[in-house]
Amino acid sequence: MDRIDLFRIFSRVVECSSFTRAADTLGVPRSSVSAAIAELEGRVGARLLHRTTRKVSPTQDGTVFYDRCQRLISDVEDAENLFKQTAAQPSGKLRIDVPGRIGRLIIAPALPDFLDRYPQIHIDLGVTDRAVNLVEDNIDCVLRVGPLSDSSLIGRTIGALPLINVATPEYLKRFGIPDSPAELHSHWAVNYASPSSGRTTEWEWTENGEQFALQMPSRVTVNSAEAYIACCLASLGLIQIPAYDVRAHINAGDLVEVLPEYRAAPMPMTLLYPHRQHLSRRLKVFADWLEELLKQDCLRPS
Repeated sequence: MDRIDLFRIFSRVVECSSFTRAADTLGVPRSSVSAAIAELEGRVGARLLHRTTRKVSPTQDGTVFYDRCQRLISDVEDAENLFKQTAAQPSGKLRIDVPGRIGRLIIAPALPDFLDRYPQIHIDLGVTDRAVNLVEDNIDCVLRVGPLSDSSLIGRTIGALPLINVATPEYLKRFGIPDSPAELHSHWAVNYASPSSGRTTEWEWTENGEQFALQMPSRVTVNSAEAYIACCLASLGLIQIPAYDVRAHINAGDLVEVLPEYRAAPMPMTLLYPHRQHLSRRLKVFADWLEELLKQDCLRPS
């Protein structure tokens, strides 16, 4: 087997922590993956992987070798694509995963523009708020909002997502309009619980350059953006939400911004790629298009 193919198989096993999952993502038999690793360890003269019945992990030598493999794979793919930059239009399938409401409200309506520009690209668009594994799920890139914890991924910073505080006119008529965070103790909030951790987020705001947080009184807790907005529209309390998410409701008069001088800090928005991956032309043009789209729409100040 070609050496660069051995490097690719080894890298995938490390990233998947499993021979079976690596074989599935590569579309080859598990026996071929096992044989490739055995051949590679024989060539380099070192044990590269710890194998147990539950997990595969790199040895100390394997960790060093994995980092070197990433550079070698990238260099080879750069060389292969050196004279393709001005070739025919990019083509092929892209598997993308984005947060639910961004996908439905921003990306999906704009996709005809992208597909008109690049008619030979096909998009497999995952629209979900669950955390996905780019390697195991064989996804080319994922859009994430908030702080990152994926040390093995390459990130492209898109911008910061503005957050605003909103409520219905009916709620404000009943409970009054808060003038400062000191008045929040007499108000209700719709609480949001992370669907992955179950942790309820606090009410946050920035004042004089300093960030503050408060656990607001609440009568209802939800774990999806759709329910969060729906409960706010039902006058069940205040919410903190990305500005683009409720722009139509504000324009229609269904929601009103409150405490505009005490907003939460904007949330970082990042496009992530697997560490192993050299960016194809189709992925590069999509990433450029998506960044332009998001900056024009959901990242612009409200």
